[in-house]
Amino acid sequence: MSTADLLSIEPLELKFPFELRKQISCALQLSNKTDNYVAFKVKTTNPKKYCVRPNTGVVLPRSTCDVIVTMQAQKEAPPDMQCRDKFLLQSVKVNDGASAKDITAEMFNKEAGHVVEECKLRVVYVSPPQPPSPVREGSEEGSPPRASASDNGHANAAEFAVAAKQFSEGLEAQDKSFEVKLNSVFSVSLCAAAYARFILIYLVLCR
Repeated sequence: MSTADLLSIEPLELKFPFELRKQISCALQLSNKTDNYVAFKVKTTNPKKYCVRPNTGVVLPRSTCDVIVTMQAQKEAPPDMQCRDKFLLQSVKVNDGASAKDITAEMFNKEAGHVVEECKLRVVYVSPPQPPSPVREGSEEGSPPRASASDNGHANAAEFAVAAKQFSEGLEAQDKSFEVKLNSVFSVSLCAAAYARFILIYLVLCR
C-alpha cells in the first residue's frame, strides 16, 4: 500500500488471473486520509489494452474511491507470463467542492507549478483459480456416495461366497437326512425278513 501524503493506494500491483480470450478485471482502492479534496488521474503505457473506470475523479476528504481496471481479452499469452505494462496514478489537491467535471489536464502539469504526487503500479499475471474437484455422481451432502463398479464387484463376490456356503451346508443336511431315512428303511427290511423266516420255520415244525 502506498502511503503518500494525499492518497493511499491499495494494492500497488495489478494482479490479473490471466486467461486467453477473456476480459479480466481488478480493483484499486484510493483512500483520502486528509481534510482536502483530492483529484486523481490514471495513465497507462498501453491504453488500447486496458479500460480504467473512472480514469479521473475527485476523492472527498476522509473517504475512499474504487477504480476498476479491465484488461481486454488477449489472443496470445506473453512469454514466461511476464507483463511490462505499467500504470501511473497522479493526485493533486483541488479546491473544496470540486467534482470530476472540474478536472483538467492542466491540474496535473508539474511545469505549471502544481504539486502533483505520482505512484507507479506494475501489472502481474497470476494463474487462474482451479475449479473444485468434481463430486461423485449421485452423492448428496450427508449421504455416502454411490458404490463404484469395483465396490459392487467386491460386494457381489462376498454375497456369492455366503450363498455358496449356505447351499453347501444345505446339501450336507439333506445327505444326513437321507442317510437316516435309508438306515431306517434298511432296519425295517431286516426285521421283516427275520419275521418271515421265523414264520416259515414255525410252519415247518408244526407239520
